[in-house]
Amino acid sequence: MSVYLNGAFIPMAEAKVPVLDRGFVFGDGVYELVPVYSRHPFRLDHHLRRLQTSLDGIRLDNPHEGKTWRDLIMQLIALQDFPDQSIYIQVTRGVAPRDHPFPGNISPTVFMYAQPLTTASAELKSSGVCAISAIDNRWLRCNIKSIALLPNILLRQQAVDAGCTETIMLRDGWLTEGTASNIFVVKDGMLLAPPPSNLMLTGVTYDVVLELATAHGIPYQLRAISEAEVRSADELWMTSSTKEIMAIVKLDGVAVGAGVPGPLAQRMDALYQIFKKQVMRA
Repeated sequence: MSVYLNGAFIPMAEAKVPVLDRGFVFGDGVYELVPVYSRHPFRLDHHLRRLQTSLDGIRLDNPHEGKTWRDLIMQLIALQDFPDQSIYIQVTRGVAPRDHPFPGNISPTVFMYAQPLTTASAELKSSGVCAISAIDNRWLRCNIKSIALLPNILLRQQAVDAGCTETIMLRDGWLTEGTASNIFVVKDGMLLAPPPSNLMLTGVTYDVVLELATAHGIPYQLRAISEAEVRSADELWMTSSTKEIMAIVKLDGVAVGAGVPGPLAQRMDALYQIFKKQVMRA
């Protein structure tokens, strides 16, 4: 498998980064993920803008202009032998002696690779998944796609230890997101989601769900959602590029609604599959 590292496409086994790279010693860098359907990157301009926002958030100059990023990504896609891909992009501040302040006159490290984009099976969607809840103890700049993901990892492992798929995070009694997903609530036919803020990272699927809701007359509100509303929801969903629209049917061992994927989750997933076929693969 070929990857991109600092100006060259090389076999993954040959890709090396110095141990004093600030991404390695500090987690000083950002990343972006671009879903690719039938070799078509979905909303690439959106992802490149989000990458720019993350770079601005850590005060790191963008190493490439938009056209260069697009050309490199399309080359990487073409090198793979699988059509549906997830393109991982990572930019760190570069290599320098270990010291906290930003070093001067160093070049950022730019790394990209592709892996197959595997989505949830129809069987899993029909049964739904379980989740646990936990206090969101991450930092206050969660809208930056930082490579320093240890808090997410620890919270996600709590779900794994409990035999569940995701951890729903709550901060001061309010819903933020999942460790690797956005969370939607359905109550009395109304679709609810936390609005974008510095406490969460809105994914591409989050945006698509809201667009589909608007297009098909599904009422929704973007507003703060309390823990009590999460626990009394008729439906809970987790959304991401890999999970798509995934119903959470049990939270902390208690059934959500009827304990099966709800009607709105099923409808939204059907709309999403049509959108994926007609738009994402276009």
